[in-house]
Amino acid sequence: MDEIRLSGEKTLVLASGRAHPELAAEIAEELGTELLPMSAYDFANGELYVRSSESVRGKDIFLLQSHPAPLNNWLMEQLIMVDSMKRASAKRITVVSPFYPYARQDKKGRGREPISARLVADLYKAAGADRIMSVDLHTAQIQGFFDGPVDHLFAVPLLAEHIRSRVTEDEITVVSPDTGRVRVAEQWAERLGGAPLAFVHKTRDVTQPNKAASKQVVGHVEGRTCVLIDDMIDTGGTISGAVKVLKDAGAKDVIIAATHAVLSEPASERLANCGAREIVVTNTLPIPEEKRFEALTVLSIAPILARAIKEVFTDGSVTSLFDGHA
Repeated sequence: MDEIRLSGEKTLVLASGRAHPELAAEIAEELGTELLPMSAYDFANGELYVRSSESVRGKDIFLLQSHPAPLNNWLMEQLIMVDSMKRASAKRITVVSPFYPYARQDKKGRGREPISARLVADLYKAAGADRIMSVDLHTAQIQGFFDGPVDHLFAVPLLAEHIRSRVTEDEITVVSPDTGRVRVAEQWAERLGGAPLAFVHKTRDVTQPNKAASKQVVGHVEGRTCVLIDDMIDTGGTISGAVKVLKDAGAKDVIIAATHAVLSEPASERLANCGAREIVVTNTLPIPEEKRFEALTVLSIAPILARAIKEVFTDGSVTSLFDGHA
């Protein structure tokens, strides 16, 4: 297997779970290496088995796993892979989880609720991970849940560059789907030449998952091309509702931009019929053909992940990849 060596001392090895082989192959190509050969299969009762086909002793392992449905299976596979690498005497293990599992459960909204995002960080640590790399965490505070370095990567430069190729900056208003993502919207506005901001006021029933109602838009959107931003699209209800609110408020056009395309049913149908001109996402999660539709554009996150992996391996600066915005 081709390997990347640094000064004859360190060896970078990229390993991947089975959830998103296409992304793993793209990252390997960007790095100019090959994926570590792995043996992985399921027992009849659902137990998972993984084993590296080559020695990883003393090597710097970057262990990639995406987390689409069924998320719990892929998380467990990743934990078992980390454990196997640790027991095989890997020098350092970096968990690469582009879409961090359970990221929405990052605080207690009501009594007796779990903080599952913290539990996932504890599981990674207990399994043997030394470092975590992820893209556009649901909230930045998740970085503090892991007792070790966390590389928080951003898809904003990739998404914003695509949108700049579609629309002139003086037409754009950046819209947050709720008040909680206004800080991210400010970063977007900066990337898009100081575009004005707006946000959609919505209410949510905390007792019902995936249920939110968009109410009204705060900010000037009439006659503007609205770039509606979010970190993830799950069932598509909130973002589709926000498109309607913006159109009703006189928006000329709406482009949706989100990092993680979870696309649980009936998201694809909702998005295809919501009236948005384009829905731009990345491939942090696999998007099967049956969930794709004409207005959907999928950008590859592989170059960003590959550059970050290279910076970590060479003891460089991950922050520099985002012009100081990390």
